[in-house]
Amino acid sequence: MEHPVYPQSGPEIARKRRELAPQTLDAFKAFSAQVFAEGALPVKMKQLIAVAVAHVTQCPYCIRGHTEAALRHGASEQELMEAIWVAAEMRAGGAYAHSTLALDTMMQHAHGAAPR
Repeated sequence: MEHPVYPQSGPEIARKRRELAPQTLDAFKAFSAQVFAEGALPVKMKQLIAVAVAHVTQCPYCIRGHTEAALRHGASEQELMEAIWVAAEMRAGGAYAHSTLALDTMMQHAHGAAPR
């Protein structure tokens, strides 16, 4: 039988997680609940942000969970896809912006100077 790269998180995993660090788990759950509560940003928007961030961090559990939560809070499929495209642009933009480091190193090397 083939083993999945990302195992399902079931009751046994949840029990073990709680057993190993119950206070930290409770604190994380409280923090998460506060972060995703209605506030200056509506819950739907927070979930759309979470979907975008989950695509940047490439967390499959977060992608599924926050996509489902966004849909439950009224996000459309089009809004979700736009959020994903924002994430893709930001990730690509980071690589583009950081090319400055490589280009600066190339120019320094070409001029015989030590990289900064």
